[in-house]
Amino acid sequence: MVAIDASASLESFRRFVIASTCSSYMPRSYIEDPEVFPEREESLGSIYVEAADKVTLKKIRDITFVNARDVLGIIYNSKSGNTTLKWRQLRRRGGKVTGEASSNSLVNLAEGGVITPEWVDSYLKKKNMENTNAV
Repeated sequence: MVAIDASASLESFRRFVIASTCSSYMPRSYIEDPEVFPEREESLGSIYVEAADKVTLKKIRDITFVNARDVLGIIYNSKSGNTTLKWRQLRRRGGKVTGEASSNSLVNLAEGGVITPEWVDSYLKKKNMENTNAV
């Protein structure tokens, strides 16, 4: 598990959630619309979008797609339970991601633009240094 504490745009966190859950079957029109977000029930690893205005669009498999405006926060829990992340709005579409991520989620976080490949490299170097010093 990796502690995450990073500034991130709403769009980058949205891309992370999509990559982690439903990119293979999410309709293209939804992927291209920055106001469409996936949500999932708690029993399956919850994803919840907190917004001033939210309308349910369609349910596909275990994902409910919602159109959300003025997003205040997103809570993401993976099905495995190894990743728990929260995005909180700081200003407009900018915010902060905090929580714990699995190595699988790190790939999706980098792919979505929440963290950079340099962040991952830096983290891995730091971990290697800690492991070397612990021996």
